[in-house]
Amino acid sequence: MRFQNRSQAGRELAGRLTALREQGGLPDPVVLALPRGGVAVAAEVARALGAPLDVLLVRKIGAPHHEEFGIGAIAGDDPPLYDAYSLERLGLSEKRLAPTVARERTELHRRERRYREGRPPPGLTGRTVIVVDDGLATGSTARAALRHVRRQAPARLVLAVPVGAPESLDALRHEADDIVCLYAPPSFSSVGQWYDEFGQLTDDDVIDALRRN
Repeated sequence: MRFQNRSQAGRELAGRLTALREQGGLPDPVVLALPRGGVAVAAEVARALGAPLDVLLVRKIGAPHHEEFGIGAIAGDDPPLYDAYSLERLGLSEKRLAPTVARERTELHRRERRYREGRPPPGLTGRTVIVVDDGLATGSTARAALRHVRRQAPARLVLAVPVGAPESLDALRHEADDIVCLYAPPSFSSVGQWYDEFGQLTDDDVIDALRRN
């Protein structure tokens, strides 16, 4: 199973979520996208459900000199959430990573200001919150996002992704009330391998999607 692009993946995901809503499983939903890639997927979900769309800003914490290897993540002003095994294996400490965390939090706040354009974040207490990304690799950013939302006492918390690594999906089962994933291939190396078109989205793409919603 492959997706042409994020929009097509979002429509496929929306079909699954719409069926759940028709069964009464998603009352009063709000859709939160993980920028940037998750926004194009989440826009289709929000449109199909007739739900508001907003962003949940999360930043990956990469290993020194290997930034693409995520060893943790931050969401909002929450404390960093680290993978203890990765820290131990790489001989890293939270103190050593403090400059990286500060840099990523600065970028997180910059994006939040630009994307929201002065709007306050949506109220999540008592609502069905659907966290959407374009895929799930290590799961570090999704875990930080889910815990950030859980602290705000939603009635139901759902993680929805078109594709994900099976082991990461299993590791997150206790973080969400439901996980909706269309495809969990056993040979998973990256999210992009399951898309024909997987270009980077820009800040303007994100803002445009939020304005249309």
